[in-house]
Amino acid sequence: MNLRDWPVLRQLQGDDRLGRGQAVKSEASSRLMPRIADADKVTKSVCPYCAVGCAQNVYVKDEKVVHIEGDPDSPVSRGRLCPKGSASLQLTTGSARLYDVLYRPPGGSDWQVLDLDTAINMVADRVIKTRRETWQWRDEDGLNVRRTLGIASLGGATLDNEENYLIKKLYTALGVVQVENQARL
Repeated sequence: MNLRDWPVLRQLQGDDRLGRGQAVKSEASSRLMPRIADADKVTKSVCPYCAVGCAQNVYVKDEKVVHIEGDPDSPVSRGRLCPKGSASLQLTTGSARLYDVLYRPPGGSDWQVLDLDTAINMVADRVIKTRRETWQWRDEDGLNVRRTLGIASLGGATLDNEENYLIKKLYTALGVVQVENQARL
């Protein structure tokens, strides 16, 4: 290594006295690229872990998530993420992620793999059956209520206003009156 290539010497002799710019750049570091430089797109998201609602930038390349970081434009988190939020990439790329619908029948001890269409149809059939079996036209005082108390909804902390609006509209149309969301911030 040539003495002129020594970063401290360049720092002392040049304009970069604090060593935050050209003085400390090496040939190797000048070839480095940010790990998100070749992402095809950036999608805004919300951290899935708690009710704080920290915003995330999700970087995608070739239709696969390659990096997740805090969104500096967020008034909630200003680009910061807690340790769990910082590790949320593993939710999309981790080897433990399941891609199948699992179903355990009543009284069963083992999970069965179902295709998505079958699972969605099972949910729809159960909603229709429960609504039909628990429908109330009138309450015990004879008042018109047109409701079911056999179905309830508890929303999660990461649902946004638009999702909560659509959920409330769906359940109201079904006659469900027990609709709640646990986010309290």
